[in-house]
Amino acid sequence: MAGVQKVTTGLTGLAVARHPHQTLKVLYNRILEQLNKMPADAAYRRHTSEIIQGRLQAVQAESDVAALEKRINCGQIEEVIKQAERELSLSRKMVEWKPWQPLIAEAPKNQWKWPLA
Repeated sequence: MAGVQKVTTGLTGLAVARHPHQTLKVLYNRILEQLNKMPADAAYRRHTSEIIQGRLQAVQAESDVAALEKRINCGQIEEVIKQAERELSLSRKMVEWKPWQPLIAEAPKNQWKWPLA
């Protein structure tokens, strides 16, 4: 696909990314900055860091967009960028919400039991 430019994503409302590698590097580094504001043992930080660092390595290793899409395996690169934007938004909210802190009051009995019976 060298030299071939994508004209459309084929997805309504989703424009073709002009500089996907640069965009993803910026987004992934911003997400990692937000994650570093959380305690090291926070589950969200641990799991999200693993995914984001793996994807950042893929972005740095793959110069071809089609190969990068195949390696990440989450749709077109424009969809991956949209996912990263939403993850950045969520990570900022998680820093604000602090879900790793203990509950203010004891949870009701069977609060976390599933299925309800």
